[in-house]
Amino acid sequence: MKIFANEAIQVRATTESDGSAVWRLIKEAGTLDLNSSYCYIMLCDIFKETCAVACRSTEIIGFMSAYRRPDKSDTLFVWQVAVNEHARGRGIAKAMLQELLDRKENKHIRFVEATVGPDNIPSGKLFTGLAGEHGTECKVVEHYGQNLFPEGMNHEPELLYRIGPLRDRR
Repeated sequence: MKIFANEAIQVRATTESDGSAVWRLIKEAGTLDLNSSYCYIMLCDIFKETCAVACRSTEIIGFMSAYRRPDKSDTLFVWQVAVNEHARGRGIAKAMLQELLDRKENKHIRFVEATVGPDNIPSGKLFTGLAGEHGTECKVVEHYGQNLFPEGMNHEPELLYRIGPLRDRR
């Protein structure tokens, strides 16, 4: 358990029963693409080794979904990061990412990737900060251009952040 500003916030692996609360958190964030509630239940169940929640008592105030890339087994791809509006700016996203990397089943991870919209400054700082803490590179390139998204959606391009290689963590 990690303490944030005199309150106990636990960061842990997800369970299938977290899916509904995670869906609500993403919906209330209003800045992320909202998937079906079923999707979050599956993520929290099937991908529990690479997903995390941050809880204050029984309330889920943060969620990070990630998966090990099938084509690059040493790479963790972070898909979504959400922190309750009232809990932002306290390092909760960083704690969830570090907790994922510290898990024994993820010790072989040497790279972290994520796509981030160019206006998402907090996520950009999360990933450049990870690179700084590990004394490694953070390469940023445009990955998914606006032309790939459905017409009329007005989705900004997604930048790929690739951090690594991370220090030997075995």
